[in-house]
Formats: sequence, C-alpha cells, structure tokens
Amino acid sequence: MAKKPATGGLIYSTAQGFHLATGEELQPTTLPPKNQDLRIWLEKNHRGGKAASVIKGFVGKDYDLEQLAKMLKTKCGVGGSAKDGDIIIQGDSRDKILKLLTEAGYKAKKAGG
Repeated sequence: MAKKPATGGLIYSTAQGFHLATGEELQPTTLPPKNQDLRIWLEKNHRGGKAASVIKGFVGKDYDLEQLAKMLKTKCGVGGSAKDGDIIIQGDSRDKILKLLTEAGYKAKKAGG
C-alpha cells in the first residue's frame, strides 16, 4: 500500500502565493510535560479479550510520543506501541503508568474503565 504524501493529500494548488508546507511544518510542536493533559484508559476491545492500558491526549511530535512510549514500556517491563497519537501498553499497568508520568512531570489521571 502506498504511503500518503506528507502534504496531507494536496497535490496541486492554483492559489496565488501558496507555499507547500513540509512534513516538519505539519507536525505540532510538543507541549512541555506540565502542560500535557494525559488520560489513562483500560481497553479490552479488539484485543482478543486481553487488557491494554491506553494513554490518550498527548500533544506533540511523533518522535516525542515514541520516546515517551519507549520509556513507559521499559519501566513497566512490557510491550506496547505508539500510533495515532495514543500510547498502548500491554496489560493493566494504569497505576504504575500514572506514577511514572507524574514523576516525569506530566499531568495525568485515570479515566474510563
């Protein structure tokens, strides 16, 4: 499957003075940890009945999201991934994740089931 261009699907424009943004310009800037408002959810849907802790609400670049996910996976000793602006950690590790995020300076709390 072909990747979408970093231009958001825009191929051509006839607008006067139009400048095509690069992929770097399309990425939002990463908010500092104290300004982030993260929610930690427990989800079992579409996972074969297995639980996963999902962290939602991260505002920033994909690289920073992946680095935060890597830190959480390492400290929790489990697998997971970062995609679509969410961090997915295998298993019900909400308490440990909440403690790690608050120690790192993030504003986080448990939400949902």
